[in-house]
Amino acid sequence: MGDDEPKSCEQCYYFYGSPDTMNLCSMCYKDFCLKEEQARVAKDENITKIPDAAVVMEAPSEPLMPKVNPNRCMVCNKKVRMMGFTCKCGSGLFCGEHRYPECHDCTYDYKGKGKEALAKANPVVKGDKLDRL
Repeated sequence: MGDDEPKSCEQCYYFYGSPDTMNLCSMCYKDFCLKEEQARVAKDENITKIPDAAVVMEAPSEPLMPKVNPNRCMVCNKKVRMMGFTCKCGSGLFCGEHRYPECHDCTYDYKGKGKEALAKANPVVKGDKLDRL
């Protein structure tokens, strides 16, 4: 082998390495840099390692939410595509059959919000009292 021929990686021997990367291929050099960075961070933070046998895994306190597909009705799981209806309660997307609040157990107070909007739009008007003779 001459000096002009590329050398194979010193770690995996699958790819060619370069002198710039300490004769390692790009994948091995990337792993080497990552391990070096992790060692430096661990040394800086003075982290003590706990043996694997001493680590106790705790069960999550809350049950995991099921995966929700954004293109399906939240009640019947029917595909809604572009015709989905979103509710003001924020519980998701609904098909044409379940778009009404009474069909999907909506928690949004439509009546209360309507009353508030009317009260803001129409303030109470009282006439000035006049002294009658």
